[in-house]
Amino acid sequence: MRVFVTGASGWIGSAVLPELIAAGHDVVGLARSDASAAAVTALGASVLRGSLDDLDSLRTGAADADAVVHLAFKHDFTDYAGAGRTERAAITAIGDTLAGSDRPFLFASGVALLTPGRVATELDPNPTSGPDAPRGGAEQLAFSYTDRGVRTVSLRFAPTVHGPGDHGFIAVLVRIARERGVSAHVGDGTNRWPAVHRFDAAALVRLALDHAPAGAIVHAVAEEGVPTKDIALAIGLGLGLPITPDAPAEHFSWLGPIFAADIPASSTLTQKDLGWIPTHPTLIEDLAAGHYFRVTD
Repeated sequence: MRVFVTGASGWIGSAVLPELIAAGHDVVGLARSDASAAAVTALGASVLRGSLDDLDSLRTGAADADAVVHLAFKHDFTDYAGAGRTERAAITAIGDTLAGSDRPFLFASGVALLTPGRVATELDPNPTSGPDAPRGGAEQLAFSYTDRGVRTVSLRFAPTVHGPGDHGFIAVLVRIARERGVSAHVGDGTNRWPAVHRFDAAALVRLALDHAPAGAIVHAVAEEGVPTKDIALAIGLGLGLPITPDAPAEHFSWLGPIFAADIPASSTLTQKDLGWIPTHPTLIEDLAAGHYFRVTD
């Protein structure tokens, strides 16, 4: 298949591209800059110049493809509502283009905050909807295209997609610990964070593209819930810093409410239905490897 991928040069997308190409797919990656275009080309994919704000580029990419994998998102926590509106517009542009074609439309979502305090499963609907909801209520919006002849599949990623080069939540926690001179967790640290290695997540995207039916929800979750006290301990060991329990959420700035949440999630159904078996290092093993603590210029 000819597969159009947004976020192609991003953290997850740059792992997905080689997976798709190795499986025999012809991949076209969206790139908004010369650097992104060069990265996409280096991975063996073709380039379509554009961005999430350029809806015509999204329509063109979708129209020319046999399938769309939408991984791009504006991770701007200073204007999260604006990021949600952008996501909603992108979903609409792609969905309208694919309507009536029975072509696959895989889109990135998440397991965080689906069912705080209990294990979320693939059977749990996303409780958010509408333009003012997180991510613009994109999951429910995208699934509205299932009845319009689109093979929509939700890719719900763990909040921590880790691995060498990660610049996401774990890297932020490491930076905060280094700046404050302590590694901390909120409360007693028994609240849980799901996690998945980047390469395991990429393998799941490939499996979902080839096998997931219309309306499917897949959970890119290798570990149901890593206690945040274990994360804090691993960061403290890596940086040689003391551990501070019962820190206020404000200690972690904008990340505090997320790091304080208990948001476990299961991928039992995903593994059974798609034959997905995570094989790469766990989050704590990845932290113990040391790459999160190397200082680069």
